[in-house]
Amino acid sequence: MSFSVLAVISAVALLGPALALPERWHLPVVLGELVAGIALGPTVFGFLSATDPGFSFLAEVGFALVMFVAGTHVPLRDPSLRTSAWLGLLRAVGVGVAAAVVGTVVSRVFGTGHAALYAVLMASSSAALILPIVGSLRLQGPSIVQLLPQIAVADAACIVALPLVIDPAHAGRAAIGAVAVLAASAVAFLVLSRLERNGWRKRTHDVSEKRKFALELRVNLAILFGLAALAVGLHVSVLLAGFSYGLVVAAIGEPRRLARQLFAVTEGFFGPLFFVWLGTSLDLRELGGHRSFIVLGLVLGLGAVAAHLSMRAVGQPLPAAGLASAQLGVPVAAATVGTQLHVLQPGEPAALILGALITIGVAVLCAALLARGSTGPVPASPARTSGPGR
Repeated sequence: MSFSVLAVISAVALLGPALALPERWHLPVVLGELVAGIALGPTVFGFLSATDPGFSFLAEVGFALVMFVAGTHVPLRDPSLRTSAWLGLLRAVGVGVAAAVVGTVVSRVFGTGHAALYAVLMASSSAALILPIVGSLRLQGPSIVQLLPQIAVADAACIVALPLVIDPAHAGRAAIGAVAVLAASAVAFLVLSRLERNGWRKRTHDVSEKRKFALELRVNLAILFGLAALAVGLHVSVLLAGFSYGLVVAAIGEPRRLARQLFAVTEGFFGPLFFVWLGTSLDLRELGGHRSFIVLGLVLGLGAVAAHLSMRAVGQPLPAAGLASAQLGVPVAAATVGTQLHVLQPGEPAALILGALITIGVAVLCAALLARGSTGPVPASPARTSGPGR
């Protein structure tokens, strides 16, 4: 990793805004960043490598920040979300049941013996992809409010379940790590809530704003990275650390000044770098030598979409259900860990990624449909509207 490489990454990441600029296309910013990463990765030019230690570490920082910001955008203090939480939870469970059925059939047809793994993949919803799409296209309305808890539950559950199904020998360790991260986030919530009630945060905010210290940003980054360190040390994805602490901040109430600072840090550099890195981690050339796994990838992608579209039976609009099918982090993690543990057949990791790309394509199309027909007020959290100077 060098400054010249960082300059190239920052430059190609501009493809995201460039593709998203024509509003009539309704394309999310992350799409161009992923395409740039695929082009510069091993699939095309081979200029960037996802295994570069510096690149991968900065990408992991970006992943934690993207998930943290995603968590802060969940309007936990909005009554409309609380009334939709149970519906979102039930839909996430319904998708899981449908994915289990489809995963079992796919595993038997292809003879891989990975029914549980396929079920987890098809049940997952990538909050790191979907929430930025929702934000960049300014999607709104009841279907989007109901979508948020569904994505949160599905993403967190599948991240926790993935090591259990792909590496059963260490399932206990993964479960303990997840519980520890969630418990640490709960402690952070209790401490920060107390500081909010006794006025400490307000006094700190006033001093920081007057003296230009950026104390709120520093404190929140320290806590976030501490949780991420705990997650890595306990062999848990930083996704869980970032998203759970983002929910903590959303539940307490995020000051507008902190929101602007986080937006600059994440969307200006670490977020684009993360999505470019994700693109470089996809080596689609592997499918050329294993043609049968091309079919497997297509089936996995379409199966994931079908499992999510099945929620139309309980009233979810088809475009919202299709958007919820987007996945990437879980398949990338499954392909990486499965390759390291030698539990996947040659070509199977690339099939998992191909399936994920199909869901992304469907999600982009569904997001465009939602953007064209989006109506109603944007669900506002009190965290973004309360108090002067917040």
